[in-house]
Amino acid sequence: MSIALSFHGAARNVTGSRYLIETSTSKVLVDCGLYQERDLRNRNWEPFAVPPKTLDAVVLTHGHLDHCGLLPKLVREGFAGQIYCTPATADISRIVLLDSARIQEEDAEFKKRRHQREGRMGPRPEAALYTPEDAERAIPRLSAAPYEQPVPIAPGIDATFHEAGHILGATAVSLRVTDGSVSRQILFSGDIGRWDTPIVRDPAVVAEADYVVVESTYGDRLHKPSDQIPERLARIINNAADAGGNIVVPSFAIERTQELVYHLNELRHDKRIPHLRVFVDSPMAVRVTEVFRRHPELFDEEARQLLEEGRHPCDFPGLTMCRSVYESKSINHIRGTAIIVAGSGMCTGGRIKHHLAHNISRRESTIMFIGYQARGTLGRILLEGTPDVRIHGRTQPVRATITKINGFSAHGDRDELLRWLSGIKSGPRHVFVTHGEPESASSFAAFVAEQRGWDTSVPAHGDRAVLD
Repeated sequence: MSIALSFHGAARNVTGSRYLIETSTSKVLVDCGLYQERDLRNRNWEPFAVPPKTLDAVVLTHGHLDHCGLLPKLVREGFAGQIYCTPATADISRIVLLDSARIQEEDAEFKKRRHQREGRMGPRPEAALYTPEDAERAIPRLSAAPYEQPVPIAPGIDATFHEAGHILGATAVSLRVTDGSVSRQILFSGDIGRWDTPIVRDPAVVAEADYVVVESTYGDRLHKPSDQIPERLARIINNAADAGGNIVVPSFAIERTQELVYHLNELRHDKRIPHLRVFVDSPMAVRVTEVFRRHPELFDEEARQLLEEGRHPCDFPGLTMCRSVYESKSINHIRGTAIIVAGSGMCTGGRIKHHLAHNISRRESTIMFIGYQARGTLGRILLEGTPDVRIHGRTQPVRATITKINGFSAHGDRDELLRWLSGIKSGPRHVFVTHGEPESASSFAAFVAEQRGWDTSVPAHGDRAVLD
């Protein structure tokens, strides 16, 4: 009898989270995420490590695409079990999977047209990785599970979900795995958030684990204090209002947009900024905000206090949620200063590009970044100080103020990850460090070994460990 753990994603990289637990009687997948790094995307098309029909269950830590985005493919290829997650994660995953399926089809159609123009065939047929119909078939398999209560998910395997503090509904997951006389507690961090951030609860301490799989996205660095956000945000908004320009904010739809709205709500209430009109121009962010409205039980103490005062942390007078293209286009005809929050967060597509096109050459306007900008994206190019930029086929001079606020990250840094691990009362047998670039993961593994004296390693893609 033995218990095996193998790593099929987020191993020495930061997306595609996927871990397989095998016993003599059961097979369970923890997360089923999409690879998003440009040089790893081909892995999304590869066969799964085991035939999907042989899996008993999937456990989902949270609803980000790099953790849930390959579920439609898994179901299409034969998985017929349940996907266990918290109720809020199920709600967010529905939104994310349908949006991803639409993008998969659009990308496939774009490649098809391009290859036809160029008179060549691509390395594979221009088919979508999966379709909206595939996503629709996966969604009914999402099975809501409670927090802090063991749930039987497969023969010999129970799952317990613990608050991770990352995004609404996000969890770390403990698996109690028993095979004959062997029984092990395996703890998967998912993505660990930060303490004392708005709206979501702090990460929960998990006291027991024989083995730990922990993320390391920011395992080699420390974040700037998040308590500096309101002061910096107020200064930027007031300067832009004095200049008579708009504040355009590229933002991610899940958590980042809602956290920004929370800060704007507080600043307005405290009269630290003028009561400007605020537009959230992202259909996906609007749908995710509706999930926040349905799950106030997941709010932290400060957010619940706002509700008791009759103020919702994700809403205030003057906030407009734009659903239609008509509503989006009408924003650019408004006179005076407005705050425009739109996706995508790295300016790679979506409605933000239209607002950039209308504001990038206006000296009175401000482009304010609140999230990480990957190398080569339009957002990164703007932050690096380019004098002009090409948007929708037209080159425009960059005259707007370009600025960035740090501290909005939903991932814990090195010390916060160690704080979470330190809740384990007695040292685990081994800590596997995943979900980070090689440098970050190796640095954090060495840090944990130094600070706690625990055995650590950084598994590679495809590695397999027997948990004896």
